[in-house]
Amino acid sequence: MPDTSKSDADLTARLQACYTGVVHDVMRELGLRNFVLPATIRPLIPDKHLAGPVFTLSGRIEPTADPHETLLQWTGFLGKAPPGSVVVCQPNDSTIAHMGELSAETLQRRGVRGYLVDGGCRDVERVVKIGFPVFCRYATPRDVVGHWLPDGMDVPIRIGETDIHPGDYLLADRDGTCVLPQAGAEEIVTAAEATMQTENKVRRAILDGMDPQEAYLKYGKF
Repeated sequence: MPDTSKSDADLTARLQACYTGVVHDVMRELGLRNFVLPATIRPLIPDKHLAGPVFTLSGRIEPTADPHETLLQWTGFLGKAPPGSVVVCQPNDSTIAHMGELSAETLQRRGVRGYLVDGGCRDVERVVKIGFPVFCRYATPRDVVGHWLPDGMDVPIRIGETDIHPGDYLLADRDGTCVLPQAGAEEIVTAAEATMQTENKVRRAILDGMDPQEAYLKYGKF
């Protein structure tokens, strides 16, 4: 389960102040690979950023599942998602919604920072209205009842080419999503903060009339 201590909250706040482009560049320079989630996963609310330690959920299609059992297991998940976390779901499905209004309100009320799924969402207008950050691939009115069951919480999952472990960090914005390994998150965020400071110097130099190539050669960033 993700650590939701004060130090974790501090790192989350620092990561939230970054953007995926700079985090990507830092991770690339550190030699990391396969940390960007598929570009098809998009925010329901374009101006919402999402950052924090990951709590994972996986599931599977079960066409003969009892409707009561599906809702029992789904609500069980909602009650276990820890405050301060970002839920990341691999539903192994591309046909139904794996988030909706009541679930979003429940997670929001519990202090969960947001929800990212390699799948669908429904009740989109209502989810947008309450302002809960959801990143997903599509929308559909079809839900989990009698059709889909969770089969793992707080376990390693894979989305696209990215392996995601409980306690890893996630940053998602309008450009996409980066997953930061837990062990290197502090180093990555510190480097991203330093890079943004340098970028501000480049920006000021260009706005003051410096040639862009000269600015790049002076500061080593562009």
